[in-house]
This record gives sequence, C-alpha cells and structure tokens, in this order.
Amino acid sequence: MTLLAPLLRVMSPSGDRARLSVLIFHRVLSEPDPLFPDEMHARRFDELCAWLASWFKVMALDEAVKHLKAGTLPAGAASITFDDGYADNHRVAMPILQRHGLSATFFIATGFLDGGRMWNDTVIESVRQSQTSGLDLSALGLAHYSIESLGEKRAAIANLIGQIKYLPVEKRIAVSEALAQLAKARPSEDLMMTSHEVKAMRLAGMQIGAHTVSHPILAGLADEQARQEILGSKSFLERLLGERIGLFAYPNGKPNEDFSPQTVALVRCLDFDAAVSTQWGASSKQDDMFQIRRFTPWDKTRSRFGLRMLANLRN
Repeated sequence: MTLLAPLLRVMSPSGDRARLSVLIFHRVLSEPDPLFPDEMHARRFDELCAWLASWFKVMALDEAVKHLKAGTLPAGAASITFDDGYADNHRVAMPILQRHGLSATFFIATGFLDGGRMWNDTVIESVRQSQTSGLDLSALGLAHYSIESLGEKRAAIANLIGQIKYLPVEKRIAVSEALAQLAKARPSEDLMMTSHEVKAMRLAGMQIGAHTVSHPILAGLADEQARQEILGSKSFLERLLGERIGLFAYPNGKPNEDFSPQTVALVRCLDFDAAVSTQWGASSKQDDMFQIRRFTPWDKTRSRFGLRMLANLRN
C-alpha cells in the first residue's frame, strides 16, 4: 500500500481539478458492541486515523471548502465529520483525533444536548435491554418481533427504525417511548453531549456545525418549520460558542429524499457557507457547496479501506 498516497493525489490533484473527500461518522464507542460489531470503536478509529493522517492532507472542513471553491485545494485533501452530537465524540473520538494531530467538524442536533436522547437510540436501547424473547408491538401499529438472539435483535431494530424514521417528529418520539415501556427498558440519558462538552471541543480546536434542533426529515416539513429547525440549531450554537456557525449537515442527508431543492435554497439564505449530505462520492469545484458529498468505507483492513477511498474519488 505504499503507492496508495501517490495514487490518491493523482485522483485528487491540487488546484481546479481537486477532489475533496469528506468522511462521516456518528459514534466512536470505547469498546466493541456485541449487538453492533461493525459500529466504530476506539481501537478501530485509532487505526483509521493513522491511515488518514498518512494518506491525506486532512483539513478543517471550512478551510477545505474555501480552498475548493477558490481552486486552491491541495492534493489529497480530506475532512472528517461527525453527526448528531454523541457524548463519545468528546470522550473517545476527540482524544484519538488529537493524538494523530487531526481535527474534525461535529454537527450538533441541539435539542438533544444536556440529557436528551434521539428516538432511534430509544429504539435500539429498548430492544437491547428487553429480557423477553419477543416484542408484540401491534398496539403501536407495528409487528411482533422475535428478539431472542443478537441477530434477531439487530433485524428488529433495523426494521423498526426503517418504519419509524419518516414519521413526524412528535409521532416518532411517542412511538419510541411507548416501545420502551412495552419492552420494560430504561434507555440511558447520557448518550449525547452536554453544552459544556460542545464548548470544550471547540476550545480544543474542533469545529462545530449545525444539524437542526430535533433531527427531522426536512423534506417533510413546511418551509417555516424547516426554517425554525435549521435556524434554531444555528442560533443556539452561536450563543453557546460566541461565534458564527457557517456549516450545516442535513439530517439523514439523502438528496431528494431527506432534503429537497427547497431545503437547499433555505440553507443558502440562512447565512451558511456550505452544507453536507450523505450522498457518496467526493466533491469538486464544480459541485454545489451546499450538497457536499460524504462517505466512509466500512472495510476493516488498511488495504481495502484505502482502495475503497480511492474508488470513491471516481464518484
């Protein structure tokens, strides 16, 4: 793999033909999770950061976007991003990033700070904690799920999240909380960062971006609702940090499914410099800076991870 760095620079040269690779993460657990063995954890993230530091010119996202637009991006440029605002971003991911001399941008769904919990985590932890072999959720308009094995629990969680995700915000919270009661579970209330931890990350040199208040599917909201979600997150963070917030991440992030052209136009009008999606690929100077692509290989070996990053530069 000694040729990988030069190949990456050929595929992502400097100047007007530059390509920016942006990686997306959500959590970095302190230890591997038996229920989700593919979830990022500290040992694997440390290894991955070492690869990125040796292959790429890792830059803060705002600086990378500025150079990409100007045609002055260096060869092999990449940025690291995290969505949502999980507490392990501060406690686990940041020390690893610092050890490798890297920075990242953390997009915060502000309504979950200081003891909040995202609805999908309520679903995950409820199924995880359930002591029964099955969950009958017919009273919620859902199915009966067998959850005796870890594989069955994973399948149930994936199915439930898929069904609940596109409900209105209030409805999906109500359904997930009712699920927790039926499962006789008590999901943790410390999964997300505190406001103090967000400030500490910024003081440590990390970058903070907005990610709405309640993480809704923006394409399903009326314009004024979407505006309140986007601007509410931005305004909260600006008050908290005492500085302008110029970056935004669309919740879920699939173009024309999770956000619309109208959403993009709205973000442009709300004093942001750029926004990121979850569309795979790398972005060029000609691309829309309010729909920057993001991707993270799932491969666990150095060679496969690197080759997939290389292939991603073709998209």
